Amino acid sequence: MSAFSAQKDFAHGRREVIGVLVANLGTPRAPEARALRVYLKEFLSDPRVVEVPRLLWWMILNLVILNIRPKRSAKAYAKVWTDEGSPLMVNSVAQANALSQALQERIASPVRVELAMRYGEPSIANAMERLREEGVTKLIVLPLYPQYSASTTASVCDAVFDTLKTWRVMPELRTISGYHSDPDFVAALAGSIKRYWSEHGRGDKLLMSFHGIPQRYFDNGDPYHCFCHATAFAVASSLGLGPDDWQLTFQSRFGREPWLKPYTDHTLESLGQAGTGRVDVVCPGFASDCIETLEEIDMENREIFLSAGGQDFHYIPCLNDDELHIHALAGLVTSRVRDWDESLAAQTDADRESARLRAVAMGADQRTAQPAAT
Repeated sequence: MSAFSAQKDFAHGRREVIGVLVANLGTPRAPEARALRVYLKEFLSDPRVVEVPRLLWWMILNLVILNIRPKRSAKAYAKVWTDEGSPLMVNSVAQANALSQALQERIASPVRVELAMRYGEPSIANAMERLREEGVTKLIVLPLYPQYSASTTASVCDAVFDTLKTWRVMPELRTISGYHSDPDFVAALAGSIKRYWSEHGRGDKLLMSFHGIPQRYFDNGDPYHCFCHATAFAVASSLGLGPDDWQLTFQSRFGREPWLKPYTDHTLESLGQAGTGRVDVVCPGFASDCIETLEEIDMENREIFLSAGGQDFHYIPCLNDDELHIHALAGLVTSRVRDWDESLAAQTDADRESARLRAVAMGADQRTAQPAAT
């Protein structure tokens, strides 16, 4: 039996399709300890996420962490879970649907968008299989991480490449490694903050909180820290903010080793103690609202600030499926597939029928040589 798989419904002369794989981090199936254990095991077993010798980490993960953390994490997820399910999943589905509609309007060739999660479902492998069965011959991968890090963007690419290792026919492939300084992305962020301020007033300090990574990863060459600062400075400049009006911080640290500083929770505590009246917090590294923004920032860190003496805490939501955000994501894709689109759009029905007839004349299997649907 072959180790390499092929498209099940291949047909000679079939119209080629551009595929867009939109990938986010992932989410458990339910806010329950059992579901969290499955999710966390997959997530924390990724060597891109935890760079620790495998045998040592296996013992720590399976003998300690997975016996303690799932129950604690389940309680946190339960606080933000909605009737529709996980906020990350709900927001990611809305983004993928909106992006698909936007690309249909911008790209002349057939285009299919599939949402995948790096951990959990829908898996990258399954999403790619659906794209293959749709006739995708050219694939662009869009990880929803504006600022590249090996622990996020590269991990998505690992999963894509692992899947392609099992395919007999590989599509032409392109990846979007990040978009931290993309003008449309920065405009979307600045625009969302301006709209929030126009509706709710403006705080004394704007905190831009990014997900952290261990300091060791940065020391070893991960550029994530630099990209976060580039995004923050671009947004601050667009908003016309002075140095005292805003600050960049890092959240979501795990374990005991040093992570990128300054820490969001420590900063909010200090601001509260210093008598800061109102703080506004936005998370420019998250494409979708999720547990890290809704529970960690808008609940835990809100309490830290208020308990330390702060008076008013405002969380500015992620871009989610905001129109300007979708415009930015669609721009990222269309700018990178323009030559593909021109090439495929130039193919006519007559060209495809001619290709089918040549296949028939050369003795192609009748199952693959039937007139293909366009």
